[in-house]
Amino acid sequence: MNKVSQDLLLQRAENEFLQGDYAKALRSYGLILKDYPTLDEAKIGVYLSDLGIESEEEAQALFDYYQMIKSEKENAVDIIDGLIENLDSSKHKLQELLIEPIEEQIEYSDGIRYSDFQALVKSRGSFKKTFEDIMFSTKVVITNKDEFIDFVTQLANEGFDEMALGYLDASTSLFGNDQDILALYHVVRGQK
Repeated sequence: MNKVSQDLLLQRAENEFLQGDYAKALRSYGLILKDYPTLDEAKIGVYLSDLGIESEEEAQALFDYYQMIKSEKENAVDIIDGLIENLDSSKHKLQELLIEPIEEQIEYSDGIRYSDFQALVKSRGSFKKTFEDIMFSTKVVITNKDEFIDFVTQLANEGFDEMALGYLDASTSLFGNDQDILALYHVVRGQK
């Protein structure tokens, strides 16, 4: 390809980006990088298109800023890379700050984490007794598939078959056709 076609490809990718079609722009920039792996404009385009899929405003703002500085500053690519890296780092730190209060809210709002429930079971020595004591007053908060499988299996083992089936039926929209979850139907029905 010659320089004109490179410029045309970049123009097309930029237009897709500016129209807000970030997935298409990402694909176009990626194809440009395949032929021109060191082309800074395409690298920035990939980063910003990927960012645009998550956050349109941030991506557009960084794109506009890059357009302004690319002809004025030799290190424009490094500046944008640094901004993207700082943005990712800030988002990650913000997520960490938000997750802790959410976890605390789960812990204290009419619910008990499954790990805390398991600790109660261990201290009392009986899943059935512990579950009977809390089942009408407290929700057991399950946060992942492994906890769910363990919980439903324990319910079935302790004779709470109908309740286990109810949990399974209610979870089909969450887990879809997950084979581990579907296998629980056999576990529950096998306990009868």
